[in-house]
Amino acid sequence: MGRPAMRVSGPLACWEAPYRSWLAAQGFARRTIREVLFHLQALSRWLEHERLTVQELTPERVQQFERARLAAGYSRRSARRTRLPLRFLREVGAVPAIPASPTPDGPIERVLADYRRYLVRERALVQGTIGRYMRDATLFVEDCVARGVALEDLTAAHVSGFLARECPKRNPPAARNLACGLRALLRYLHVAGAISAPLRFAVPPVAQLRDQSLPRAVDPATVARLLAGCDRRRTVGRRDYAILLLMARLGLRAGEVAALQLDDLDWRRGEIVVHGKGNREDRLPLPVDVGEALVAYLRDRPSIDSRTVFMRVWAPAGPLGHGVKSVVPTACSRARVPVVGAHRLRHTAATRMLEAGASLAEIAQVLRHRELATTGIYARVDRDALRPLARPWPGARP
Repeated sequence: MGRPAMRVSGPLACWEAPYRSWLAAQGFARRTIREVLFHLQALSRWLEHERLTVQELTPERVQQFERARLAAGYSRRSARRTRLPLRFLREVGAVPAIPASPTPDGPIERVLADYRRYLVRERALVQGTIGRYMRDATLFVEDCVARGVALEDLTAAHVSGFLARECPKRNPPAARNLACGLRALLRYLHVAGAISAPLRFAVPPVAQLRDQSLPRAVDPATVARLLAGCDRRRTVGRRDYAILLLMARLGLRAGEVAALQLDDLDWRRGEIVVHGKGNREDRLPLPVDVGEALVAYLRDRPSIDSRTVFMRVWAPAGPLGHGVKSVVPTACSRARVPVVGAHRLRHTAATRMLEAGASLAEIAQVLRHRELATTGIYARVDRDALRPLARPWPGARP
């Protein structure tokens, strides 16, 4: 005989049936639904013990519940599994939504809030870049406040002193990111009239070491192993195969792959619309092998109300999002080759085009570089074209 069905008691008992239906719509299997219902029951019992109503389940109460679970001997992962029922309860309105951030009331808070709006509306940056810029801006502003320096009194000495204190704490890439974020903030403060001088010029360049080496492409044999390692008998294998092809053949960034929508695939023209940096849209020809890989995946793509191309295969159903970045390292582990990042496949696409005789202008068009100088790094990869330019070594025999 099968195990008896889980029955929820307490304040959340009335939400058991809707929660089951919601879980089924999210793609959870029956066995998993039973396990997930256990966490709804645990939360309901805790509310009953604390004599709380569902409407009193605030974020602070949730943290209190998780601490109680940890104290009872449950793992941290188990204690946090209540976030799925909480997501459902918020969607149906049973639990108050997470309160919005308070309206900034101080001058510093207003400056940071206006700066965020500027990054979103004027710069059109993605959320990840906005978050990094805001962390750098907050760090700089808090440093000014701690040292009693008002923004209107900022000088180049204050900027240099901040960098002298913070850069030694970071590795070179992180230091370059901090300098870049600080320049963006100072540029905004000058344009907005918060500071009188263009202090972005007071931010010195951080040593750039990446151009000292050649762009690192993945050799064709390794790419073939990555593709062959995808089990195309399964939906997840067909999805990963299509993602790898888009990166290796068209040089798409991970974020561009994640942003692809069904409407971006123009099957009649054989083109694909790529949403790049700065809300830029470009049309690229869709190679036959990439199109066939996409069709094979789309036939078994999870059927949910979303126009995003690449979806999670495992519940809860939804867009793959940042999970696109993990596809390449996972494929490397599966193929038993050295692990590389998703951007290495972009270098691979550029290198293969160069080897096939494409010009730098053509490569820049495919990679959607704003400036040809950005594509110029691949000129150093073409050793055959560079060899006639090499001067004889002094003293060497002709």
